[in-house]
Amino acid sequence: MPVLITGGTVVNADRQFRADVLCEGGKVAAVGLDLDVTAGCEVIDASGQYVMPGGVDPHTHMQLPFMGTVSADDFYSGTAAALSGGTTTIMDFVIPQPRESLMDAFSTWRGWAEQSCADYTFHVAITWWDESVHRDMGTLVNTMGVNSFKHFMAYKNAIMADDEVLVNSFRRSLELGAVPTVHAENGELVFQLQQELLKQGMTGPRAHPLSRPPAVETEAVQRAITIANVINTPLYVVHVSCRESVDAIAHARARGQQVYGEVLAGHLVVDESVYQSDDFEFAAAHVMSPPFRKKSHRNALWNGLENGNLQTTATDHCTFCAEQKAMGKTDFTKIPNGCGGVEDRMAVLWDEGVNTGRLTASEFVQVTSANAARIFNMYPRKGSVSVGADADIVIWDPEGTRTISAASQRAKGSFNVFEGRTVKGIPSHTLSGGAVVYARGDLRVRKGTGKYVERPAFKPTHQAFSRIADE
Repeated sequence: MPVLITGGTVVNADRQFRADVLCEGGKVAAVGLDLDVTAGCEVIDASGQYVMPGGVDPHTHMQLPFMGTVSADDFYSGTAAALSGGTTTIMDFVIPQPRESLMDAFSTWRGWAEQSCADYTFHVAITWWDESVHRDMGTLVNTMGVNSFKHFMAYKNAIMADDEVLVNSFRRSLELGAVPTVHAENGELVFQLQQELLKQGMTGPRAHPLSRPPAVETEAVQRAITIANVINTPLYVVHVSCRESVDAIAHARARGQQVYGEVLAGHLVVDESVYQSDDFEFAAAHVMSPPFRKKSHRNALWNGLENGNLQTTATDHCTFCAEQKAMGKTDFTKIPNGCGGVEDRMAVLWDEGVNTGRLTASEFVQVTSANAARIFNMYPRKGSVSVGADADIVIWDPEGTRTISAASQRAKGSFNVFEGRTVKGIPSHTLSGGAVVYARGDLRVRKGTGKYVERPAFKPTHQAFSRIADE
């Protein structure tokens, strides 16, 4: 059924303007003033509201096998939660175990994701190296629509990529026109600090941020930037959490290097005091990596978003129940790392960013959808309300409010890091592929309606990336 959105203000990354929007056949068919209503068309009155591209969350982990358990949200429940919060596309991660074939892992994740009710796409992690990995990277780029590869510089004795893996994979990414991404923490330092803290009898969540201080993140960010600079490849740094990392990215960008930074909604509003609670369940619920930082780092992260040195916002959505977190009751290193947020990212960003004057409405679109779509070559199919784009749209009510709570969230998991926060500015409607899937609290989703998004490679030259980034 065609859908006509009338009376609203369209907000794209470059401008906002009064227009109606007609969605038909899963695409945006027309954008203009006073569009005619066709027979059988569903009409949504968006008067007083903004009509924006659906959110693109570039960092989620649905159904992730991790640290001896599996994250609570599968691809159905996780994408349903995303749609209710205005996010219409997720970028998840295929994470092979060491020595596991990239193609086998990719096939497994594709199978899991078939139950998604929102569109999805994948980064693929490089956790080891030999000629088969080199070959499979080519297959993924050339036939499977993958154009980004993830490297965990943390998690020693599990999925950590050492410098040999980084150098080989970055070179191969450059050859293929793919974007290398990094989880930047010095895994060896983290491991050593963890062992020292345990020997001192610090077994609870309070030790978690002590084992992963800003310095171990900054060292890894700088090392990844250096490797990328020598190889002459772009670099995307996920979940930047501290001032020093923002500074390193800003310095690299100032000298002309193509480095992109992502910040999590949680790191923008939550601080490390949560780990000081005597309530194990509460403190453990906040254990993620990198950890929440001291309040002083939050201004640096916001400044990075405002001045363009950080380009995207994400969630690293990876939910665990209290029972799963309790696996680390006597050893903080065994607490499954991860928090939620895919349902709340956009509302938190609007409330803390737009309502405070830190971001304009167009800048909000940039950091919640358009920039990620550009960096990973989905634009303007995603991240734009324009003729020919996917009809993934969120109608945003700037006066609407809700109080975030685990008791009412659609995501699984028994906790919400934004618990009790009342946000002003929420979705009234979400459209996915032109279908209304959320309308003022009514979630109308079906398993398997989400589509896999193939992302073409860039031309395998540094200059091609520069042109894309500057558009």
